Amino acid sequence: MAYRNQQDFINALEKAGELVRIKAFVDPKLEIAEITDRISKSNNGGKALLFENTGFDFPVLMNAYGSEKRMCMALGVQHLDDIAKEIEALFKLLTKPKEGILDKLNMLPKLGQFASWMPKVKSGRGECQEVVITDNPDLGKLPVITCWPKDSGPFITLPIIHTKDVHTGIRNVGMYRMQVFGPTLTGMHWHKHKVSAKHFNGYKTEGKRMPVAVALGGDPAYAYAATAPLPENVDEYMLAGFLRKKKVELVKCITQPELEVPADADFIIEGYVDPEEEMIWEGPFGDHTGYYSLPDWYPRFHVTCITHKKSPVYPATIVGIPPQEDAWLGKATERIFLAPIKMTMVPEIIDMEMPVEGVFHNLVIAKIKKEFAGQGQKVMYAMWGAGQMMFNKILVIADELTNIQDYKKLAQQVFANLNVATDISFSNGPMDVLDHSCSKLGFGGKMCIDGTRKFSEELDDRYEHDVAVEKVKEKFLLDNYPDIRMANVDLQNINIPCLIVAVKKDRKGHISQLHENICKNVPGMQAIKMILYVEYNVNPHDLPVALWRFCNNLDPKRDHHLVEYIDELKGKRIACVGLDGTRKTKALDDFERDWPNIIVANAETIASVDSKWDNLGLGTFIPSPSLRYKSQMYGEEAVVED
Repeated sequence: MAYRNQQDFINALEKAGELVRIKAFVDPKLEIAEITDRISKSNNGGKALLFENTGFDFPVLMNAYGSEKRMCMALGVQHLDDIAKEIEALFKLLTKPKEGILDKLNMLPKLGQFASWMPKVKSGRGECQEVVITDNPDLGKLPVITCWPKDSGPFITLPIIHTKDVHTGIRNVGMYRMQVFGPTLTGMHWHKHKVSAKHFNGYKTEGKRMPVAVALGGDPAYAYAATAPLPENVDEYMLAGFLRKKKVELVKCITQPELEVPADADFIIEGYVDPEEEMIWEGPFGDHTGYYSLPDWYPRFHVTCITHKKSPVYPATIVGIPPQEDAWLGKATERIFLAPIKMTMVPEIIDMEMPVEGVFHNLVIAKIKKEFAGQGQKVMYAMWGAGQMMFNKILVIADELTNIQDYKKLAQQVFANLNVATDISFSNGPMDVLDHSCSKLGFGGKMCIDGTRKFSEELDDRYEHDVAVEKVKEKFLLDNYPDIRMANVDLQNINIPCLIVAVKKDRKGHISQLHENICKNVPGMQAIKMILYVEYNVNPHDLPVALWRFCNNLDPKRDHHLVEYIDELKGKRIACVGLDGTRKTKALDDFERDWPNIIVANAETIASVDSKWDNLGLGTFIPSPSLRYKSQMYGEEAVVED
């Protein structure tokens, strides 16, 4: 369904009991983020929050997409899978052979629907231009939030950014954070892989200023479409029109008339980027990985005009240690884009899952219908070449017999089918610029775990694992290896031959040496196929946190250690892979890049929110999630206050 504007969506949330109005004063600097973090990590995403008293003229909307129900409401469906089914039906209709005149006539209504989804530029001004500020526009009048204590300033976090190709005029709509440096200056944080960065390079080649327009608010489908991994040159507003079943009405900007923006947006920030101008040092910023992204040079965006509705609401979001609101935007993408992947690139794919602990790209699970030997590798190459899936770090492939949403059963099935010596593939390729584990920015290692059942051609009878031997004991590990601080050996008890070990590294080659020693000398290791090594201050029994930390800190190709040895009784080879998910340093790992810290709130903000909680109308007190992670920071190179 289409919402008339953002206020219409807010009204719908409130009517559904999905919104809390907070009337007490809350500071946009750190306090709004701290309250939102507490709510988004409780009760399946909690409620949307409307902060009405911020010290500015405009209220702030947070956590609007922060649950499955609200994500479905934003996209006008009962279930996110409904969209995938509709897309798949559309693909089948369009690709079905048209043998006669009746078949072709039956297509006409669907073609009419396509036309109704295409964006339309209307004449005159829009609702977003009821108030126009061209003389001395000032971003300082907006309640731009500062999310985390070591952020380099306030950031606009839900900007819908419009650019056009300098040669073709084709529009791109993306979402890139914007650090506010002054009344008319922000950074424009588009990564080198993004379409807007390509547009920027085109303007640089032509020696022209690049017009840019930023929308905030409007129908919630706009913000989702801006995050969607669409193919280049596919208009995001066509996707928004499809989702809302109504075309997006656009109006021309006032000072940047080359660009069009949604007529129903709450705010429009118009301006330009000059490719000839010196870039600005932007960041750090507490990012969706749960770590601070490192500062770097990005283009300067100069504001020429700010327009808004008469009674606008400023939308924002925070990202950080999962789960956060962005997990639900990611879940929508997972479900919506399953059908295009299946129909155009990986026809054998049945389902896909992106666990929240994998923060989107780090961990992807694909379920396929397996029909021939080597099909797992075929899918691996196809998916790593599919749009933004090129950033995937760990790909797990399961077959049609596996329930990939049940992580326990998934792990049991994958490990039962897995020979770690032959069924794990490693590669290098493009990585998310925010991945701090790569030795080089935006380029690093990938791993595919083929957990499908194997055909005879894929089996290697030189290997065997004995599931009947004694179990590995945590006490034995702690007694014999003082560098091991904790070990989770419990997965053995549910037929998952994997250990998670927390290690205090103190020398070069430490993990490699430790892994070989454990494999060859610890009783029960004949049955273990994999050991995940995490930092000493991570609790390996807290599986979601351990997996989140592990995935972030691993470059699989660089950080894997395979140990093979002969079982003297059976004459068979045993193989166990160790994966080093610990922090990397120059001293111990020859790692040359800076290593960021995890994101936590500071003590002052936590205390301030604690003191005003009873006046917020949010019910039972929720302690700060940051308290859980304080002990996991790195004191000697802390980016966050300890």
